[in-house]
Amino acid sequence: MSTRGTVLRSHGPGEQLKAEEVELTAGPGETLVEMRLAAVTPLDRSTLAGKQPTMPSRPFMPGSEGAGVVVSSDAFEAGAPVVVRGEGVGVTRDGVWGGYAVVPNAAVHRLPSSLEPGTALALMTPALTAHTAVRRVAAVQAGETVVVTGVTGLVGHMCAVIARSAGASRVIGLVSLDDRADGATGVVDQLVRVDGLGQVGRELPWCDAVIDTMGGPVAGGVLGHISPGGRIAALGYKAGEFTTIDLHQLIGRDLRVLPVNLQRTTLAPDAVGQALADIAAVSWRADYDVVPAERIGDVLDRQAGRILIDLTGL
Repeated sequence: MSTRGTVLRSHGPGEQLKAEEVELTAGPGETLVEMRLAAVTPLDRSTLAGKQPTMPSRPFMPGSEGAGVVVSSDAFEAGAPVVVRGEGVGVTRDGVWGGYAVVPNAAVHRLPSSLEPGTALALMTPALTAHTAVRRVAAVQAGETVVVTGVTGLVGHMCAVIARSAGASRVIGLVSLDDRADGATGVVDQLVRVDGLGQVGRELPWCDAVIDTMGGPVAGGVLGHISPGGRIAALGYKAGEFTTIDLHQLIGRDLRVLPVNLQRTTLAPDAVGQALADIAAVSWRADYDVVPAERIGDVLDRQAGRILIDLTGL
């Protein structure tokens, strides 16, 4: 199916984006999406600056993440709300900064009905981070007991939710002594306090896996509570970049320390859809600013905060 629509196009690094009317045609294996919102990501900024090793031909339509509604597809029904991410969209091929976009079917992911598009886009990166840590790196299995450190933070909270979705029988949240934990009580079975030296109470039970978002002495402290053959996925170091590991425990109980490195991790084809489905059962508050498409040039250099582009006016 073909349609004409207005898109934002880049003609080279440092040049202002231009609104142009183009013909878009979806071929086999592609989906035509009427775009509603798009994110402004670090990847988009890097691509516009010409800093990606592989660049699309000029001019091109930027935009690596967006949300909209399917117009035509050989894989999705017309009218389905979707998010678009992956398969080189906005990097090695045209992106989603337009009234319409033609993208590979594999870059299209169904939007859960409980997530509104702006929230889904604003939470996509932390959701993928948590998904990678829990499902891919730690490989949490049904029936396991999982400890999540820093469970009151956004990513930690998502890790707890995704661990539950992955089938964990018990999810235990670790929080610092002075941290409010009201928001975490609904997603964990037990809360355990940890002090600044990484000392955890005896009430922390044995577990199969730890998703550690805190690092520092906390990482070393929770090692003593992992069952033989268990693992700790190291996701962050808010509590410090250095920790002490008891090698007797590590070797004697055959524990695994697994880094979560998103730059070196290739996402599975269903990772985006699975991550959004995992967090859809919980209500989330997402902070973001929405700017009209004609003002995109005003905010491209703004690094703070999550920015979404309203594409409905194109």
